Amino acid sequence: MTKTLEFYFDFGSPNAYLCHHALKPLIARTGATLVYKPALLGGIFKATNNQPPMMAFKDIKGKMAYEQTEFVRFVRKHDLAKFTFNSHFPVNTLLLMRGAMAAKRDGTLPTYIDAGLAAMWEEDRNMSEPEVFAATFTASGLDGEKLLSDTQDPDIKAALVKATEDAVARGVFGIPTFFVGDEMFFGKERLSQIEEELNA
Repeated sequence: MTKTLEFYFDFGSPNAYLCHHALKPLIARTGATLVYKPALLGGIFKATNNQPPMMAFKDIKGKMAYEQTEFVRFVRKHDLAKFTFNSHFPVNTLLLMRGAMAAKRDGTLPTYIDAGLAAMWEEDRNMSEPEVFAATFTASGLDGEKLLSDTQDPDIKAALVKATEDAVARGVFGIPTFFVGDEMFFGKERLSQIEEELNA
C-alpha cells in the first residue's frame, strides 16, 4: 500500500527549501505520496514558545558555527548549488503563506511552491512586498494579481490560522516537520529515518 508523507512547511525556512528538493529522489525511491501542509512558522513559534536557531543558540559557544557547517554539508550532499541565502532574511511570510492557502484552494499549490521557494532561496526576492509577490507568480504562469487579492479573503486568512493551529495540535513546533501516519519527524536531518519508515 502506498504511504503518505506529510510535509509541514513555511517559505521562510531555508531548510524547507532544502527538503523540498532533497525529498524528490526519496519519493521516487519509496513511491510515497507527498502532501504539502502550509503552516505559518511565526504562529507555530508563538504557540509553542519556540525560537529560530539564531536566537535559541546565540549564547551557546560554537553552536551556530556548527549548524552552518551541517547546512553546507547538506547542500553539498544533495547538490543544491542554486541555493542562495536571502539577503532580506528574515522575510515576513504571511503574504506567501496566505497565497499558499489560496493556491491550494485553486489546485495550483505545486506550481506555487516551486515558484515561491525559488524566489526566496534562489532569486533573492523580498516576497513580503506585494508587487514582487504578484510579479513572481505571474511569471510562473499563475495569476499573480488574483493570488494577491485572495490573500485578503477572510476565508483564506481563516484557513491559514486553522492550518497552523492544527499543526500545533498535532505536535509541530518548527519547520520542516514531517509525518508518516502518526510518526513525526523534525528537521532535514531526519530524511533517512523518514525513508526507513516509508519502507517499513
